[in-house]
Amino acid sequence: MTGAKIAALYALFAALSIVANLAAQKLYLLAAAAFCIVPLSVLFGTAVGLGVKFILDKKWIFRYQHRNLVHGVRNFTLYSAMGVATTAIFWGFEFGADYLFGTEAGRLTGGAIGLTLGYFVKYRLDKAFVFA
Repeated sequence: MTGAKIAALYALFAALSIVANLAAQKLYLLAAAAFCIVPLSVLFGTAVGLGVKFILDKKWIFRYQHRNLVHGVRNFTLYSAMGVATTAIFWGFEFGADYLFGTEAGRLTGGAIGLTLGYFVKYRLDKAFVFA
């Protein structure tokens, strides 16, 4: 696959993951009435986005096959670990925007910007360490 095709697919999958993440946050906010509701919605959205992105990246970007269930679990764990730094980028932007603007639209916009930057970094990490 050419570099341009990989970049286009990766961008598409990142966009799908962003939509899944933000939609999951919105659904959580609509369904829950609890203390720390925004942080919990962000955590829920992050988990949904991570699962979507892992499945798409593994199959279409890196064309990676797991040898068995244990290998698959290890690979997902490593993929998730690489996401810790990129999640910090995402959360920093989302919570920063929430603090600065105090609106849902501002927070979600900050989240989208943070996710975009985070995915750029995540591709580099995944290529070098997860799906190598």
